[in-house]
Amino acid sequence: MPFAAALSEHPLATQATGEVVGSLLEGAGTHPDVVLLFVSRCHAGALQDISRTVAAVLKPIAVIGCAAESVIGPHREVEQAPGIAALSGTVGPLVPVVLTATTEGTGIAVEGWPHHVAFEPQTLLLFADPFTFAAGSFLDWLAVRHPGITVVGGMASGARGPGGTRLVAGTEVVDRGAVGVLLGPSASVSGAVSQGCRPFGRSLVVTGASGNVITELSGRPPLERLVQQATACLSAEEADCLGDGGLQLGRVVDEHRDESGRNGVLVRPVLGADRTSGAIAVGDEIPVGAAVRFHLRDAAAADVDLRATLAGHRAEAALVFSCTARGTRLFPARDHDVAAITEALGPVPVAGFFADGEIGPIGGRNFVHGSTAAIALLHEGPGATDGGEAG
Repeated sequence: MPFAAALSEHPLATQATGEVVGSLLEGAGTHPDVVLLFVSRCHAGALQDISRTVAAVLKPIAVIGCAAESVIGPHREVEQAPGIAALSGTVGPLVPVVLTATTEGTGIAVEGWPHHVAFEPQTLLLFADPFTFAAGSFLDWLAVRHPGITVVGGMASGARGPGGTRLVAGTEVVDRGAVGVLLGPSASVSGAVSQGCRPFGRSLVVTGASGNVITELSGRPPLERLVQQATACLSAEEADCLGDGGLQLGRVVDEHRDESGRNGVLVRPVLGADRTSGAIAVGDEIPVGAAVRFHLRDAAAADVDLRATLAGHRAEAALVFSCTARGTRLFPARDHDVAAITEALGPVPVAGFFADGEIGPIGGRNFVHGSTAAIALLHEGPGATDGGEAG
C-alpha cells in the first residue's frame, strides 16, 4: 500500500515507538517519501528520540510533525493521554521546510522559504507554534507570492507559552516557528474544512463596521437582526446555544459560489454584543459591503457539517487536524471525527492531532480556523524519489 498509519497508546515512549514503527513497516515498508509524526504532550520530552528512531528504521526522505495535547490515529482519538500517531506514504518529490514568520509593523518577515524548488509546489502540510509563528499573516504572504498552493495543517497544542511547543523536522526538534513539507503536482492532495456550523436566517449585508465591530446589518443594528432571525428559525434549545459560544457569523469569501454553501463561506465567532447600540464584535475584520449570515455551532451541526463536507470524496489516506474544542468537549461520544472520516472514506490510514488552530482552504483561499476539522485527503504519488532540491 502507498500509505500506512499507526497508533500506540503505550505509556512508555520506547515501547510506543516500537509499536508504531512496526505497524508502519508492516503496512508500507521502508523508504517512504514522508512520515508525519504526532505525539501527545506525555511524550513531548522524548520527541527527538522518537523521530530519530523513525528515521533510522523507516529511512524516509522527510519526517515532519509535532507534539500536541491529543493525537488521532486509525479509528481512535487519544485525548490528553499518552499516544503516538503516524502516517507514512508515497507522495513523490518533496521539500521539507523550517519556517519563521514574524510581523514587522504592517508587514511580515518570512525566513526559511526555499529559493528554488525542482517542481511546482501544489501543497504545503504545515505545523506551527501558536506563540511565535504569525500563521494568518504568513498565509496572506503566501497568497501573494505563491498563489495556488493549498495549505493544510494545524497549530501545535498543549504548550503553556513560548518555548513550550515541540516541532520535529527530520531528526531535530525546534520550539518555535513552523515545520512543513512542500509537495508537487504528482502528489494528489485536496483540503477539506468542516467549520462545524449550520446557517440560519437570511443573508445580510454589512452596512456599517469599524475594525472587527459591526454596527449595522442591512440598515439595522446587528443585535436586532439576530433576535429576529433566531426567533424565527431556532428552537428554544438551539437559541440557548448561542449564548454558550455557539453564535457564529459566516462571511462570503468567494462571490462566485452559492453563499448558502459551506465551501465559499468563512465562519468566525461572534465575541460579544453591545445592548445599547446593538453592535456586535466578531473574531475577524469584516468590511462594509460584505455578505454575511448568522450560523449556529453545536454538536449536531458539527456532525452534519463534517459528514456533508466529506460526502463524495475519495482518498487513499487522510490527515486530520481537529480543534481542541472538539472531541469529547463537543460530542457526546468519543472518536467522533475519525469515525466520521472512516465512514465516509472507508478504512483508509488516518493520523493527525488536536490543534490550537486549524489550517485549510475555504473558497480557494487558505485560512486559520477555530473549532473546525481540517482534513488533507491524499492519493498515491509516483513512487519514492530523492526529493526536490531547495537552495
